[in-house]
Amino acid sequence: MEQKQGEDRLERGLSYNSVEAITAVVVFCIGAVMMFDTYRIGAGWAFDGPESGYFPFRIGAIASIASAVIFLRTLFGKKRNLEIFVSGEKLKLVLKVLLPAVVYVIATQLIGIYVASTLFIGGFMRMADKASWLKVFLVSILTSVVLFWMFEIQFMVPLPKGPLEALFGY
Repeated sequence: MEQKQGEDRLERGLSYNSVEAITAVVVFCIGAVMMFDTYRIGAGWAFDGPESGYFPFRIGAIASIASAVIFLRTLFGKKRNLEIFVSGEKLKLVLKVLLPAVVYVIATQLIGIYVASTLFIGGFMRMADKASWLKVFLVSILTSVVLFWMFEIQFMVPLPKGPLEALFGY
């Protein structure tokens, strides 16, 4: 009985078919956004040739059509692959990295890359390594300071900044 429960746990997760459907929806959305945006700037043929969005619009249309076909195939196809692609436990491990990375990308736009990087590095050190607060503070702050010095001062490459850098005049 104990082994039966363990086997059932191993069989839970996302199937190949589900992953294909999710990927098809994501690619469809990317293609639709691409088509919408390139149509806005001009996706037709002008008197002097193709407009700037002509080819990107068609690439977006191809991606959207292909992903719609794949999505329909995952729903109604005869050869659906229902084997487990990733177990629930392994998916949780992936999401532990993916979700903070998505938050980091959004935070970079809101509070700047250096503050977001400090929080991201510190958060991972604390979560994954269970590092002491002193170590988290020193490593995350020093890393961002060194990156700031390297990019902003030495290479003179401006990176996204937030309100904290504005306080210091950058």
